[in-house]
Amino acid sequence: MRILFLVYHGFSEFSGISKKIHYQVKGLRENGHEVHLCSYGFAENGHRCRYIDDDVLADYGTGVMAGLRQRTEYDRLFDYCQLNGIDFVYARCFQNANPWLIRFFRRLRKAGIHAVTEIPTYPYDQEFVGFGWKARWGLAIDRLFRDKLARQMDAMVTFSDADIIFGQRTIRISNGVDFDSIPLHSPQLAPSSSLNLIGVAEVHYWHGFDRLIAGIGEYYKKGGTKDVRFHIVGGVADSEMHDSVHAKGFAELIAKYGVSDHIVFHGQLFGQQLDDVFNQSQFAIGSLGRHRSGISVIKTLKNREYATRGIPFIYSENDSDFDHQPYVLKAPADESPVDIQQIIDFVERFRMKPGEVRKTVEHLTWKIQMQQVIDEVMAHKNPV
Repeated sequence: MRILFLVYHGFSEFSGISKKIHYQVKGLRENGHEVHLCSYGFAENGHRCRYIDDDVLADYGTGVMAGLRQRTEYDRLFDYCQLNGIDFVYARCFQNANPWLIRFFRRLRKAGIHAVTEIPTYPYDQEFVGFGWKARWGLAIDRLFRDKLARQMDAMVTFSDADIIFGQRTIRISNGVDFDSIPLHSPQLAPSSSLNLIGVAEVHYWHGFDRLIAGIGEYYKKGGTKDVRFHIVGGVADSEMHDSVHAKGFAELIAKYGVSDHIVFHGQLFGQQLDDVFNQSQFAIGSLGRHRSGISVIKTLKNREYATRGIPFIYSENDSDFDHQPYVLKAPADESPVDIQQIIDFVERFRMKPGEVRKTVEHLTWKIQMQQVIDEVMAHKNPV
């Protein structure tokens, strides 16, 4: 099958989203499909361009009109799909539904080309609370047209348990993992008097890392004696460092509890540097604030990456792949500080080896998850 994987943005070597998309493409190719990746970005000369793999499909130029053209001009992409015998388009939602995108997918449908749109998180409206006017205006336009856009799809792909999204049936899969890119956890021997925790994310309020920082503060306030350090790997915006409408700021909490020596900000790391921080850590931190954006059920990428490394971890949402696993500790989905003593006790009792943890997620490879989408679409073909 010839597949076009469509995203409406560019890529970054530090971005977990960028890595995920490339792993999804790899998973489709491992199933024998011919896959081409369509993205949008800036050329070296500053021009806004739409790319197919590494080739420029459309050069929109510069300035305000170029920005408008890239949001409204899909004729060349449609022509590409027809001329190159594309059978299936897998699109990743960017909260960008509009009449021109609807027209593009309607034309695909009439041409007999099947399509799905992946909704990375659902629902997503509450994620925009507190954002600037430009983001909120974009969401308002998306709300007007997303149901009509969904009707042009064969299905919506979701990592939630929703049966229907925007009036369209769903294909429910899990976020996947790429075993080739994630090394096995090789924990260093640590003194019994210390505990190193790691949280990896481009940090947003729904990650709830403030709850972990507050938990460390409360642990010492109650007389805790173990040296607990929280290693935060990834970008942390000012909106997370300081009090916001969503949560207490990291800086305010660190100052309140006097725990600056226990919170380590590494910034963005990858490769061996990232592996080194993982290997000095005994426990990982997943999302602790998904309830803040109205989400109770989600199959996050980070949980799967932690399990693939073989490190135990904590999170607060519902995730059927992990909720009952012996290497998982569940936190309540509320605003309470995380119970650090509970983590300490859990780590001291934990006996599974990294390879044993990793073995439990062998069925969650991107190769398997992406083929499920193809199989579902082909088994329930909508009439053109």
